Amino acid sequence: MLLLLRQPFTRRQARAAGITDAQLRGVRFRRLFRGVHVAADVEVTPELWMRAAVVASPRDAVLSHLTALRLYGLELRALFPLHVSTRTRTHTRQKGIRPHQRAAPIATRSVRGLPVTSPLRTLVDIATKVTTIELITAAEHLVHQGLVTTAQIGEYATARHLDGVQRLRRVLGRIREGVESPRETMLRLMIVFAHLPEPRCNVDIREAGGSFIARGDLVYDRFRLVVEYDGWYHERSAAQRQRDLGRRERLEAAGWRVIVVTSDDMRSPELLVGRVHQALVSRGYLGPRPVFSVMWSRWFPGAHVRDVGTYIPESAA
Repeated sequence: MLLLLRQPFTRRQARAAGITDAQLRGVRFRRLFRGVHVAADVEVTPELWMRAAVVASPRDAVLSHLTALRLYGLELRALFPLHVSTRTRTHTRQKGIRPHQRAAPIATRSVRGLPVTSPLRTLVDIATKVTTIELITAAEHLVHQGLVTTAQIGEYATARHLDGVQRLRRVLGRIREGVESPRETMLRLMIVFAHLPEPRCNVDIREAGGSFIARGDLVYDRFRLVVEYDGWYHERSAAQRQRDLGRRERLEAAGWRVIVVTSDDMRSPELLVGRVHQALVSRGYLGPRPVFSVMWSRWFPGAHVRDVGTYIPESAA
């Protein structure tokens, strides 16, 4: 009984536990969706909303699209609507839940006890719902979490004939392994979509004799230039900041230039890319200046992608 009340439950389950409709309408319980409640003192988190959406949906429903991606650790959009996919035909609509009708069986996993579409299917499902930048960000996040490889993404996009695969195919050549955060993806794409050279991601930098110096976020080996995202500088301890400073001093002593990018810098994309271009020129780059197309300006008005945690697998179905 107590365990039931700590998780979202249906009106039918409440009746079976001896809870009346009048009690459900009282202060002891909170209504999440039509016919779905939880004890009033339970903290309402995004995960609890997801559990409630599953309870409110047909038995075969699984979390999908952007909701599945959030469960895999990446938040691209607002929590609502919560997306579920089902093969059950239903005309019932719940405010805050977006159902998707499926004709074929749905490849699923279990994440923290919640049914969710597979990482590859999730990627295809969101492909027509998000921007090119967000799609690449999602792919690189799933790769970094060890849920898929770039090869698997390519094979899936090539072999399947689902909505979204064509869009996914168009970005396959832009997906990179070794990217450790959504902000790194955003920063790299700001640079390369402005037609500047592409840096390598998360590279160990060594001296001529092979001794390790540091690991760089975005590295231009030829120009001995490192671009680093440091969005959490003010939240770090004095000791951590001192270590970062020492690391950058070692790079500079070895002949490398380091550009530090903050979260504030990401809100002024053109100025940021301009800084990278100027640094490249100072190191011998003779290529064209950055190009800020209309599409580039739409893609990068300011980054709002947030990593919401590491995916912890529970089981696979």
